Amino acid sequence: MKIYIVSCIFLLMSSITVFAQQKAVSGTVKDETGETLPGVTVKVKNKDTGTITDFDGKYSITVNQGDILEFSYIGLTPQTAVVGTSNTIDITLREDVTVLTETVVIGYGTAKKRDLTGSITTIKGDDVANKPSSNPMSLIQGKVAGVQITNSGRAGDEPDVRIRGTNSINGAKPLYIVDGLFNDNINFLNPADIESMEVLKDPSSLAIFGVRGANGVIIITTKRAKEGKTVVNINSSVGAKQVVNKIKLTNAAEFKELYNEQRVNEGATTPYDYYLWQADTDWQDEIFQNGLVTQNNISISGANEKSKFYMGVGYIYEEGIINHEKMNKISINVNDEYSISKNFRVGFQFNGYKENSTDNKKVTAALQAAPIAAPYNEEYQLYSVLPDFQNAQIGNPMFDIELRANKTLPVKYRAVGNVYGELDFLKHFNFRVAFSADYGFNQQQQYTPITMAYNPYIVDAAPIDTISRTTSVSQYQNIYTKIQQDYLLTYKQQIKDHGITVTAGFTTNYNSYSQISGSRQQGDGLPFPDDERNWYLSWGDKKTQTNDSEQWDRATVSFLTRALYNYKNKYLFNASYRRDGSSAFTNTNNEWQDFGAVGAGWIVTEEDFMRNQNILDYLKIKASWGILGNQATGTSQFDMYPSYPQIDMGSAAIFGGNVVPAYSPKYIASPDLRWETVHAWEAGFETNLLHNKLHFEAVYYNKLTKDMLSTVPGQVGSVPGLANVGEIANKGLELAASWNSTIGKDWTYGISGNLTTIDNEVKKLGDIGYEIISGPSRVTVGYPIGYFYGYKSEGIYQTKAEINQSPVSKLGAVEPGDIKFADTDGDNTITVNDRTMIGNPTPDFTYGGSVSIGYKNVDLIVDVMGVYGNEIYKSWDQQKYTKANYPIDRLNRWNGVGTSNWEPILSQKRDNNYYDSDYYIEDGSFFRVRNIQLGYNLAQSAVKKLRLQSLRLYVNAQNPVTFKNSTGYTPEIGGSSIKFGVDEGTYPIPAVYTFGFNLSF
Repeated sequence: MKIYIVSCIFLLMSSITVFAQQKAVSGTVKDETGETLPGVTVKVKNKDTGTITDFDGKYSITVNQGDILEFSYIGLTPQTAVVGTSNTIDITLREDVTVLTETVVIGYGTAKKRDLTGSITTIKGDDVANKPSSNPMSLIQGKVAGVQITNSGRAGDEPDVRIRGTNSINGAKPLYIVDGLFNDNINFLNPADIESMEVLKDPSSLAIFGVRGANGVIIITTKRAKEGKTVVNINSSVGAKQVVNKIKLTNAAEFKELYNEQRVNEGATTPYDYYLWQADTDWQDEIFQNGLVTQNNISISGANEKSKFYMGVGYIYEEGIINHEKMNKISINVNDEYSISKNFRVGFQFNGYKENSTDNKKVTAALQAAPIAAPYNEEYQLYSVLPDFQNAQIGNPMFDIELRANKTLPVKYRAVGNVYGELDFLKHFNFRVAFSADYGFNQQQQYTPITMAYNPYIVDAAPIDTISRTTSVSQYQNIYTKIQQDYLLTYKQQIKDHGITVTAGFTTNYNSYSQISGSRQQGDGLPFPDDERNWYLSWGDKKTQTNDSEQWDRATVSFLTRALYNYKNKYLFNASYRRDGSSAFTNTNNEWQDFGAVGAGWIVTEEDFMRNQNILDYLKIKASWGILGNQATGTSQFDMYPSYPQIDMGSAAIFGGNVVPAYSPKYIASPDLRWETVHAWEAGFETNLLHNKLHFEAVYYNKLTKDMLSTVPGQVGSVPGLANVGEIANKGLELAASWNSTIGKDWTYGISGNLTTIDNEVKKLGDIGYEIISGPSRVTVGYPIGYFYGYKSEGIYQTKAEINQSPVSKLGAVEPGDIKFADTDGDNTITVNDRTMIGNPTPDFTYGGSVSIGYKNVDLIVDVMGVYGNEIYKSWDQQKYTKANYPIDRLNRWNGVGTSNWEPILSQKRDNNYYDSDYYIEDGSFFRVRNIQLGYNLAQSAVKKLRLQSLRLYVNAQNPVTFKNSTGYTPEIGGSSIKFGVDEGTYPIPAVYTFGFNLSF
């Protein structure tokens, strides 16, 4: 196909005779003060010919008489000049009084960035293209101040995204808006189809989204055709991924040393017989692979005065770093806009995808399996069981990785699109109607085969053990639908010094979900065939059948309005209001809720007293305040209809010989339930300096979540309640800076960075003393959300005398070698009351940066990111009831007076050492080289000879280096709102190395 298109274009161009006379034109570009301007872009209009001015502001370009030259430079007003008979064209560029006039997408429309009073960050599509990831959000990690993104290394997984902290116990996920449609994720989007992403963080930007705005909003605009000739673009990359930070565990000799010692400490009198277990296995090497990853995209676009058409098709294939994991996804993006008349346009947008998801496997067994066991027995051609001290709790990791490989078949389908019409009338009015829909269908089949294993403990027969004796099948399907209508009227006019934009609208949003699942076992009949064509519930024993289902739907109706006003392009005012009605509260007084915000800004550099200074090119001071909504409900028992509790069956009673079932609600809902609200404000400034080469922004933000939905403990024998009882505060500082300049005529460079501080505290949570507990994580008034709770250690008890001189432990007997806990309450005893905050999963600050260097047609971009001040709770090592392999640090265990003051004695009978304590806390701070890309753009002369528009070749390294202090695979650990940063054997984040090209013709 590509060869055919290229051939057609070549024949077409070869048949055209060009009569224009070419000549060289040169000149100098200066500013209003007479200073020469290096780095000015000089381009021939409607052609690909162009250059930049050198250090002295000089340029030279070959053009045709009659061509139009375009001169542009950031912060200065663009100029044009027609090529006449003269060979010299000098230009003076004047200060642009509309600096930062780039148009950004905001809620229900667009606006000039300079007219806004809030914090909106734009990410161009080029920043997420040509990098290996199936989810676009993972690619902007570290690029936006105030946005913390925690990636997963598993192919196709959605990253954990939190904007300006964790607002609620019920969820922190932002709202995604793709071409106008509200969404909870953007898994269906191909990164290559993204034109831009706008991240909205402040109240004046978010209030227009009402009950969906509290956690921040990310607006994605997909690519559209640009007026001009038809363009075909092909980009493709291929590479490999690998684990770069394996967890350090003991080898066979080290394991035997520690296990022998542990047995003695636990009272064993005879040594363990290792006769059957002489291997030295690295189980991580056994399960890991170097995975292949490839992304391929082709798009075609064309536009004229009447129609704009774009179509992109993408294919992603990605293997996981665990054997047999693989994911493939095909996506399509089609849009078309047709101008029926000058003032009336209609169009449609469609995104669709099909994904065969990875057969997810875990790393936990590979961390626990003893290295003395061999994975496979060559004589019997079977995988082996593990030693007797493990076999009951831990299976050979290869049972799941190899014997159950490709036995889970998840498939996902998604279709997202809209149709719209847009009318301009009465010169200043625009009316837009859009109907959007999102349809998702997911299904999964899972087969459990009969599993045989080599068992050397069997001596009376062939040493073959049946691990799984029957086959079984389970199936799962769900369907979810979103339907949205938008009716928007916009008035925009400049009346002398007054710029006015007013938007009013009516919108509806409907969501529904239906899920059904079931399973069957082999029973007494024949086993299920090991053939996916037969993995259905129509097989198997009907007596073993199980089933389950879930359904819900919810709707909102909203009225909205927003006004953007500026006076003389220097005094700014923004105001927005939204009224949301929800079906979730139709039986309360809060069926309707109101949200709104106001913002103000002052562009100081537009004042007369700033005209004669040469330091600041642009300075805007801004502030906003608003009330935002949060309809996340997190806990499944009140996910969709908080005021309508589900009914559970209770104990039955007998009346008159009849059995009467009893029913009770899951909880008692407060009669005044309503959605959570976030009261937020921010203040800051943004500025350009040194001829707009340096850009700097600083913003202080403060958010208080009120009316947080939380369960309330009931009295003894009663069900809990549900009420708006919680408050959570988040505040901090966002800083962002960038510098872009040139050196001579061939070198360009840029440096950017951002930093965000986060201070999170739970202010209120129901009755005094009420806490939410999830493992080592807690939610308690006065502490950060999800903080780690346990005992603080003061070293290791070395002698009996030290124990006798220390506070008495009421937790149980302690012996030398045990962890010594701190008496935090000062009562000279160690009790449960001595537990306290031992760690915080929320970092003190996050940061990111980028360095770019360009020389002629070669460019290098390096992105870095990191977090500081957070802790990780390492639970994968907290194995009290399972004899697992040892982390390498356990070689430094206590085995006598003075041998260690941190690593306790080896013994699973010492309960004291397995309580939640700071022994399991690790530093979660890290610095990561996120991305390195080296690219080469083929010279225009060569491109023209090949009859192409452009050709770029590049190599890319993602996550090649991470500097960390934690012992797990990665310090990036997400989770829920109340439990995150807990390392349970988190899936590794691999390094990915790719080579690719981007071709346009």
